[in-house]
Order: sequence, then C-alpha cells, then structure tokens
Amino acid sequence: MSMPPERFSGPPPLLVGVVPGQHPEVLQTAVTLAQQLTAPLLFAYVDEASYLVEWDPARSTHRLSLHPDKNDDDIRSVTEDLKSVIVSAVRPGTPTEWTLRTLAGDPARALGRLAAEVNAPMIIVGTPERGFGHRITELLNGSVAAWLTHHQSRPVLVVPFKMPAHEEQPE
Repeated sequence: MSMPPERFSGPPPLLVGVVPGQHPEVLQTAVTLAQQLTAPLLFAYVDEASYLVEWDPARSTHRLSLHPDKNDDDIRSVTEDLKSVIVSAVRPGTPTEWTLRTLAGDPARALGRLAAEVNAPMIIVGTPERGFGHRITELLNGSVAAWLTHHQSRPVLVVPFKMPAHEEQPE
C-alpha cells in the first residue's frame, strides 16, 4: 500500500532510485531486502529535464528550469507507469509499505538530499545497461552510484544488470 514517507511506521525507509525501463533486478532486490529487514520502501524518480527550481544550499541560488514548459502530463504518465511496475514488484499480500516520490534536478544530488531528509539507512540504485548509447549517457551525466558513494555517508547498494549469458558482449 502506498503511503506518504512521513507516515511510515517503524524503521526509516530504504530509498530506491527508479527510472522508466529500468532492469527488474533493482526492484526485485529492493523488495526482497525490505521484506527481510521489515523496512518500508521509498521509491524516487528524478526528472532531470524539469529542473523547475532547484535550491542549492551551497550557493544559496536558484537554478531555473532548463525546460520550463515541460508538460506535466509527461511526468504524470511516467509516474503512473512507474507505479504500475512497482505494484507488480511489491506482490499483493506482502506487508511492505511503499511510496513513490518525483523529484527534479540532478539525480544523484536529489537522491542524496532525499535520503538525508527521511534518514534512509541505505540507497539502492541500478547500473546503466551496457551498450554504446548508455556509455555516452554515463560519460556525460556521470554515474549516479559513483557520485553517491563518494559524496555522502550512507551505504549505497548498486544492483547490476544481469544480461543473459548468450547475450553478453565483450567490453
């Protein structure tokens, strides 16, 4: 059942970074771990395209949206899709509480701030899938997992993409 993060009963939630089309191992691992630890799950999707207004405490300045006219329906559609994927991962009948938050800005920094806000004991993220396009994205954006492990003190669980052996390609 979905609940706002402030209403979680018991321990603070495990924070899980989610993106559309993410490999299923991330959700499977997060759900299994949450059940073993009897911890709630806080899924977070960071919409990089809608910087809207991100406050940067280090600079005390506002960064305005790169795409101020971005359609809210786009974000709503992505959020609904993510919710349905989460609902199927958190099987009915399990006691795991969860909620989904949509954030704006740089994914690593937004996840780091949210983890601090809710006192998450751990941040769970996936690795990018292999391939040329993913390497370019990784190079341009930097790795969310790498940034998190170097710039904040919480444990970060990086869930690898398990490609079927017959599809594996040499690096």
